[in-house]
Amino acid sequence: MSSPYLLGLRLDGRRVLVVGGGRVAQRRVPTLLDAGASVVLVSPSVTPALDDLIADGAITWERRAYQVGDCDGAWLVHACTSDRAANAAIAAEAEAKRIWCVRADDRDASAAWTPASGRVDEISVAVTAGGDPRRAAGIRDAVVGALRDGTVDARRNRTKPVGVALVGGGPGDPGLITVRGRQLLAQADVVVADRLAPRALLDELAPDVELIDAAKIPYGRYLAQEKINELLVEHARRGRFVVRLKGGDPFVFGRGGEEMLACARAGIPVLVVPGVTSAVAVPAAEGVPVTHRGVSQEFHVISVHVAPEDPRSTVDWPGLARSPGTLVLLMAVERIAAIAHTLIREGRSPETPVMVVQDGTLPTQRALYADLSTVAERVIAAGTRPPAIVVVGDVVRVGQEIKMVRAERVP
Repeated sequence: MSSPYLLGLRLDGRRVLVVGGGRVAQRRVPTLLDAGASVVLVSPSVTPALDDLIADGAITWERRAYQVGDCDGAWLVHACTSDRAANAAIAAEAEAKRIWCVRADDRDASAAWTPASGRVDEISVAVTAGGDPRRAAGIRDAVVGALRDGTVDARRNRTKPVGVALVGGGPGDPGLITVRGRQLLAQADVVVADRLAPRALLDELAPDVELIDAAKIPYGRYLAQEKINELLVEHARRGRFVVRLKGGDPFVFGRGGEEMLACARAGIPVLVVPGVTSAVAVPAAEGVPVTHRGVSQEFHVISVHVAPEDPRSTVDWPGLARSPGTLVLLMAVERIAAIAHTLIREGRSPETPVMVVQDGTLPTQRALYADLSTVAERVIAAGTRPPAIVVVGDVVRVGQEIKMVRAERVP
């Protein structure tokens, strides 16, 4: 048997006949509707899913068995009945009238095959695999998955994205970036990457992608935010698609708002792709929920880039100390002694449990547990360094309880 000639049919507004109202038709009709086809369904009965489409007016239903002449005016025919003789008759009429017909029951007698198809943005994937539907579906799923996560190079050439995309890369594990974020990263001409962005993703970039290191290392090398803004605008104005890859979420202490404003003032279009924030993901990776029924109904996320006593601090530390909610502290390791002292002085119990997680979601993740009165000395003794997340509150005990229960269940 010769290989099929694959062709993308543009069915918008064209009549497509589907004969049969069972599970095969139920799978094929929605795809035909997505292609804009005018679907006429001929069958004495239909599945509930097809009945819903009929009730919505999406398809026309002829409630009867197939009759000679039903193929008239059709551009494409699907013979999906459970009766082989009926399918053969439908295919014969279509063949005589030079209309392509797909027989669901006999691939060898079918003039056309329905491929296993999938879509990612404007990319359509169709696989036939010699008429083996299971094999075709497996290959289709693999290709679609690779397109979605950006592991297949599918950069546009004719219709490239324009402007800047602010992409949240998640808490560190490259698998925690969103599907949309990974797709856009695969389309980039220029990537401006933070120190906390998932570095493993950068190894997957095409060789011609320009990578700009925008790291802000605590007490070390530092690329000013104003310079980052200038780079985004400069490269976008040159017609290059720029991805600003950040750790966590662009708008959670990521200065994404400043970058978006800079682009907006320069007339550069900006797309924002939210990311999984480390404020929630890192405690979760260690098994600690930031809220828990009966323990904490609220949580506060605080950036401690300056100490509590620093005049530049806008944090209401007395209010946080009085709050029964969970405190999630970012950029807090270097100032943990001052934080603990302030919270205790303002009314938090010295016995409040504290967890500090370094390198959250990465293979090097490690955590230490203490209370407010001992956390500073424990952090120093352990040599804990940024990036790390500090969690203050009774939810830490919940996480420890979860660990104990799980340990008891392990045979």
